[in-house]
Amino acid sequence: MKVAIVHDWLVTYAGAERVLEQMVHIWPQADLFATVDFLPVAQRGFIQNKPVGTSFIQRLPKAKTHYRQYLPLMPVAIEQFDLSAYDVVISSSHAVAKGVLTGPDQLHICYCHTPIRYAWDLQHQYLAQSGLNRGFKSALVRYLLHRIRLWDARTANGVDVFVANSQYIARRISKVYRRQAEVIYPNVNTDYFVPAAAPVVNSDYYLTASRLVPYKKIDLLVQAFNAMPDKKLVVIGDGPDMAKIQALAAPNIQILGYQPQEVLLDYMQRAKAFVFAAEEDFGIVVVEAQACGVPVIAFGKGGATETVRHGQTGWLYQEQSSAAVQTAVQQFESQFVGDPQRIRDHALRFSTERFKRQFNDLVQTHYSHFKQVDHEIID
Repeated sequence: MKVAIVHDWLVTYAGAERVLEQMVHIWPQADLFATVDFLPVAQRGFIQNKPVGTSFIQRLPKAKTHYRQYLPLMPVAIEQFDLSAYDVVISSSHAVAKGVLTGPDQLHICYCHTPIRYAWDLQHQYLAQSGLNRGFKSALVRYLLHRIRLWDARTANGVDVFVANSQYIARRISKVYRRQAEVIYPNVNTDYFVPAAAPVVNSDYYLTASRLVPYKKIDLLVQAFNAMPDKKLVVIGDGPDMAKIQALAAPNIQILGYQPQEVLLDYMQRAKAFVFAAEEDFGIVVVEAQACGVPVIAFGKGGATETVRHGQTGWLYQEQSSAAVQTAVQQFESQFVGDPQRIRDHALRFSTERFKRQFNDLVQTHYSHFKQVDHEIID
């Protein structure tokens, strides 16, 4: 079968791109498409240095740094890809990729990382964090998001099979698109994220690692540890909120900024626990920590409820507040008894090989059924 893989945009190597990487491994002959492709040469290895078909947005002014501002044009852009030569189209979508046009003789499978967050249930949070609560610009953005919602709901009809990255996202797909989704958890590199060679005794710090953007709630973690001066917090990551996080941090909090993966691994292996405050779709970094045998203290909504076993591989708290984080850390220290091997064994459920096997089997099964129905109609 001839396969096309469509991704929203290619500008970095993050969670969605790790899934895309394995899709390319499964179908190395597949052709790849994205609205824009600004991957640095040094980062193109994860797509096997493939050429990428891009849209007209690639050529618009300042698209390299401001591609997100062209979101209102992306529905039009994604519909311009001519995919008529392919038997199977796989969209890797957290924004617009699922909106590609396919015909009745093509199988379209969407691996949905999430419906567009800022257009649906997180719209009000997005507007507040962007300072767009009122005024003409707010009204304009609200109208554009309304139009995107209409397009997003309509284009769900063009997807033959939805695959969600968690039960949480499957529920969001059901709510937004009124479609059922099969769940295949994303791949986590459990071969790289492994426990320290020697047992870690009396670790003296907690760790968090994330892109520093508002919905990750790193400021909430910093505020919580500000109120616990006897406990250390290490923060790894960079992003728009860096200056804000640095200004908030007390002396017991160390802000390291962006660090290469080997540094992240070293800090992760030696941490007392990994702390997490976001309501994530899945949360790959939470599983990476557990693959190192390190327990996780996480907000008990979203993907964390599926990746962390309360009292066994970590500790879940139910309110997204600094006070709740403080209480959770104190309960963790007084009540949690961890077994690094049990924590790692749990993380192995999310391995890369498991993802490749499950996703390949799903595509092959649906394609076989698709062709069987086609032949029955002909007969």
